[in-house]
Amino acid sequence: MRFFPDGFRDETYLEWERNYKAEAARAWQATLSAGRFAALLEAGQYADIAAEAIRIESRTNLLFSFEKMALRDAVRQPAGARRFAEGLFALLHVDRFGEAGFDRWVAAVAGLPRRQTRVLTWPLVTVFAFIADPKRHIFLKPNVTRIAAARYSAELRYASRPNWQTYRDLLTLAATVRHDLSDLRPRDMIDVQSFLWVQGSEEYRGPTFRAVHTTRRPSGTRERIHAARG
Repeated sequence: MRFFPDGFRDETYLEWERNYKAEAARAWQATLSAGRFAALLEAGQYADIAAEAIRIESRTNLLFSFEKMALRDAVRQPAGARRFAEGLFALLHVDRFGEAGFDRWVAAVAGLPRRQTRVLTWPLVTVFAFIADPKRHIFLKPNVTRIAAARYSAELRYASRPNWQTYRDLLTLAATVRHDLSDLRPRDMIDVQSFLWVQGSEEYRGPTFRAVHTTRRPSGTRERIHAARG
């Protein structure tokens, strides 16, 4: 509230934290809805699925540039595109909210071709489900999320390799946060993830802002925030 006095309806919050994520979710439903995704998969158009998913994500700043490049390289090969498409479909539409689908997706990402940079990172594993289904899934940036969980006194059994136990703990934390913030009316995991980001990110530390009753956005702050995210 110190940064966004009107909470999840604050104009600055919408500009800085929500709108671009919500727009990515709308774009996903317009082009990779469950029916469309299934039809493309049935037709063997794996490269089209991968290209569309990457195109939508590229309009956000959720992944680091090295993760974006590593994924593009990995799905250029037909086998990589197929592994990506089938694994993601299993996560989103076969086992939408369970261990089996998550594990299959992690195995798919782990098996993608790689050149120099690894593709099996928490942000890359969680970003597409977060964009595709922000009612159910959440995005994990390791350092920020771990700090936020510690400040919330929540158990997050973290391991650097993506795994169901850590993700399940994060979903439990997200549900708790959403319940605790019910008076602010969070709409979905986009709002929950943004809340956790504000709690754990260095972008929101220090004396950048004054107390809530005098909060004003300093000149250039938004530009610094987005530059820091890469």
